[in-house]
Amino acid sequence: MPEMTDTMTALKSELTALVESATDLTAIETARVAALGKNGKITALMKSLGAMSPEERKTAGAALNVLKDEIAALIEKQEAALKKQALDQKLANEQIDITLSPRPERRGTIHPISQTMEELAAIFADMGFVVAEGPDIEDDFHNFTALNFPPGHPAREMHDTFYLPDDPEEKGEAAKKLLRTHTSTVQIRTMTKQKPPIRIITMGRTYRSDYDMTHTPMFHQIEGLVIDKDTHMGHLKGCLTDFCRAFFQVDDLPVRFRPSFFPFTEPSAEMDIGCSRKDGGLKIGAGDSWLEILGCGMVHPSVIRNCGLDPDEYQGFAFGMGIERIAMLKYGIPDLRTFFEADIRWLKHYGFDPLDRPNMATGS
Repeated sequence: MPEMTDTMTALKSELTALVESATDLTAIETARVAALGKNGKITALMKSLGAMSPEERKTAGAALNVLKDEIAALIEKQEAALKKQALDQKLANEQIDITLSPRPERRGTIHPISQTMEELAAIFADMGFVVAEGPDIEDDFHNFTALNFPPGHPAREMHDTFYLPDDPEEKGEAAKKLLRTHTSTVQIRTMTKQKPPIRIITMGRTYRSDYDMTHTPMFHQIEGLVIDKDTHMGHLKGCLTDFCRAFFQVDDLPVRFRPSFFPFTEPSAEMDIGCSRKDGGLKIGAGDSWLEILGCGMVHPSVIRNCGLDPDEYQGFAFGMGIERIAMLKYGIPDLRTFFEADIRWLKHYGFDPLDRPNMATGS
């Protein structure tokens, strides 16, 4: 037994020196294997206990367990210190000076839809409009009935509208749910909650069952609404003429209004802007051709009545257009579907500098 004691004392000194001399994580792992591994020195001593008498085995086994725990604790302490040292060294070597400007090729860009919506908001804010918002999931009343769509109207059919399961907690038209087919629903919600005068624009996603080069199942619309006691068609024409000239940045942009039909406006009109299609191209401005840009009209008396207002006291105008469409025209984007394909190359080409924000005060 004295021999075993001397052996353990010498082994403790040897292993302690080995652990303390480890200067990196590889060395400390080597020390762990040498001491506690399958063929380690403490493990070898443990195996020799079988040749001892029961009394000697009990005493030597307890001493070996103490030695094993001491060496394991020492290894753990040394390993923690080495890990901290390695982390400190890594942080020192890999630090980044965040005061430096980012590399130009790594700067993010603003999506053309987001940029166009910012431009629209800036232009109409300059005219006194405020932005109103509403839900994407609507009911039959707000999406159709309140807007004077009669039963059986083609726009109600399944091939145009994404219908959802009925809401069991609602009754009648409120129970029939769908993805809104236009942002006109926000106009209805505003008129039912807000007393005139009203001057709002609403922008957001709309949904229709269609997909080709000029149509997608989800797209963005902007619509405007003015309700008061004195608004007339002349105000509508002036507002939209100023908007088109500001948006396309053509001061003398020719415009014209053609009679049309929408269930929710009377009279209704389509607005065209002048353009040139010379040599197969398209240039917005004075030219020998016209380009349809938006639909508009005076709010139908039935719509005003459906919202709880008196059409003999209040009147107004409304207009709407596709945001992708006007973005395509202004920035020369040929295919509507590319707006939603998440191609970073496309965004790098058509995207906008994050600092180039629209601001009517500076004329940008």
